[in-house]
Amino acid sequence: MALELVLRGATLIADDKTRLSASASGIWLDRPKTLPPWLEARGVGLLKPPLSPEPVLAALVIDLDKEETARLPPRRTLDLLGYTLPLLHKVSGPYFPSSVLAYLFYGTAHPD
Repeated sequence: MALELVLRGATLIADDKTRLSASASGIWLDRPKTLPPWLEARGVGLLKPPLSPEPVLAALVIDLDKEETARLPPRRTLDLLGYTLPLLHKVSGPYFPSSVLAYLFYGTAHPD
């Protein structure tokens, strides 16, 4: 998922471990300084993608352990460090990384 997002223009924060810190403006994400600046591509090796030089404000959580089965899923959220963030479940289709970026750039429409 991380590799697909990077190839579509996202900047990597961290591969395995991400440091989260809450502030008045939200939850900030950054890479622990002890973590190497690599992205593991299984079967290929360690890649050096563009890394975010600064902490990034969290906008979305994706639970890669839960498979989304609904065509039009309900709105989900996750409470984390005193903030409520949108939550998506993993989709197996090859379009999922592009859908995530579209979600972040354009938002979604939910009939309420």
